[in-house]
Amino acid sequence: MNAPSVRERISLIAFGIAMLASLPLVMGFFGSAHPALDSLAHFRLHIAVVMILAAALSLVGSMWRQGLAAIVFGLAAIATTQGVQIYPAFGQVHAAFQPKDETAPVYRLLQLNLRFDNAEPGKVLSMIGRLRPDILTLEEVSSLWVQKLDLLTGAYPHRIVCTPASGGWGVAILSMRPFAEGSSPQCVIGGVLATATVDLNGTPIEVGALHLHWPWPFDQSSQIDDVAAPLGAISDTAFLAGDLNAAPWSHSARRIAAAGAFQPVRIAGPTWFYRKLPEALRFAGLPIDQIFAKGDVTPHSARTLEAVGSDHFPILVEFSLKRADETPGGNRPPVTVVLRAAGQYEG
Repeated sequence: MNAPSVRERISLIAFGIAMLASLPLVMGFFGSAHPALDSLAHFRLHIAVVMILAAALSLVGSMWRQGLAAIVFGLAAIATTQGVQIYPAFGQVHAAFQPKDETAPVYRLLQLNLRFDNAEPGKVLSMIGRLRPDILTLEEVSSLWVQKLDLLTGAYPHRIVCTPASGGWGVAILSMRPFAEGSSPQCVIGGVLATATVDLNGTPIEVGALHLHWPWPFDQSSQIDDVAAPLGAISDTAFLAGDLNAAPWSHSARRIAAAGAFQPVRIAGPTWFYRKLPEALRFAGLPIDQIFAKGDVTPHSARTLEAVGSDHFPILVEFSLKRADETPGGNRPPVTVVLRAAGQYEG
């Protein structure tokens, strides 16, 4: 028997690698069965790319048919990360962006995980001063950041800062607009979640900032259990944004969306990037900061901005509120904007 040619060996080895990659890829689709499987789902895009590249090499030999099948499967897996519903349980329907109405006010919200030890706080403060968003939701607010944020008191006099019961980093909500009369900002679940109701031209908007822990084997899943009830109490019109510490196609993200009856708003590209890697590899980061909307909130855009010393990128959201004459019945119910932020992957 003749020894297999070099092309045959390459084809066999490459297909074997593709099959190995397919195991965690498939397992990640069943995150609802156990949080460990959902942890694999966060890396679905990365694993699928590895599988496709290996399968492409298998095309040089007799495994080309199997390689083509693996490529098709890998592309289908990538499609689910782009919001395509290959199967209802695996894809998501995104809330569509709407063009701005020149007669309606447009508000801006900035979401950012500051990073507790950010060595360049001036970049953050400069960006905020340049953009002047109406609302800020911030995470990993360390003692360093509490002092720095005091410099924004003149522009953002309405604020709440929460420190977890265990100490360490906190979450904060800062607003140019006054908190709604009669409302009371509060820290929920031991300071992991902050909430405040902001008055946007007479419309009360409840804002929340949440910092979750990392996925399994850490306690993210149990924290989602804890916040499910507060999210379920949010009004029918809401805007949810923040750092979930979970990819948008994961079961964890779907749990958050289901708890508050939200639809995800697409953010292009990764929102977290390991800072010690070259900037050229930014595309390989993770999209763990999310935007959700429902009801009378009309999102116009959600985009990441330049890095400001954190390993999370700032997200700037522009949105409007539907006018009373656009709401069935003619009266717009109270609008809730909730901004969540969940922990970060440390470098």
